Amino acid sequence: MTLAAPIVAPGRLPPGLRVYAIGDIHGCADQLAALHRAVLADLADRPVPRAELVHLGDLLDRGPDSAGVIEALLALQAKAPPAVLTITLRGNHEQMALDALSGDEVGLWLDNGGAATLSSWGVPPRLRPAAWAGLIQPAHLAFLRALPLRHRAGDYLFVHAGVRPGVPLGAQTADDLLWIREPFLSATEPFGAVVVHGHTPTPAPVVRANRVGLDTGAVMGGALTCGVFEADRLGFLAA
Repeated sequence: MTLAAPIVAPGRLPPGLRVYAIGDIHGCADQLAALHRAVLADLADRPVPRAELVHLGDLLDRGPDSAGVIEALLALQAKAPPAVLTITLRGNHEQMALDALSGDEVGLWLDNGGAATLSSWGVPPRLRPAAWAGLIQPAHLAFLRALPLRHRAGDYLFVHAGVRPGVPLGAQTADDLLWIREPFLSATEPFGAVVVHGHTPTPAPVVRANRVGLDTGAVMGGALTCGVFEADRLGFLAA
């Protein structure tokens, strides 16, 4: 797996920084492992003073091994090279899971792939929701609860879903950062940063002047895509 020929990016990063941003995983642990190997191999081939590895949320649901995805992310935090900062953002599926585990909107989560996540944690299918959290690894729950909503690097703002046009970046609501599609996707005006997001699956990455979309539908048979941002260039890795 090699880095595709970079294109001119819609934004710029400071000198010496490279950012790898991975789109929606949805329990596809094998693809995530392959993509992590590709990222670490790229770093070994092309070292940089600083690197950030950002996961854009929707780690959970629908796919076969959501628990394995969290384990991989916890392991990556422990073994990543010192110059690599790992950042995992909260997606709407993590929010649905946390809400359901607190007793809210249980049906909404189950209707959107939560049963597959519970199965990956070994939770029996007929167990009452109030008992679910007691069977989930405490480290996994702590990890999910600590996930931030955004990350900023250079000209880029990394979020799960997008931002609401016309609203200052500092005033964006959690609901929009996690759930928005329109009017974000069709907006052509600048947002105050180039928004790098997942949430809305497309057959290939989407690069616009104001946003970069990296959800390429891994759980639906597509690739798991990683955008590689450096200086004023953008390349892609996929698994």
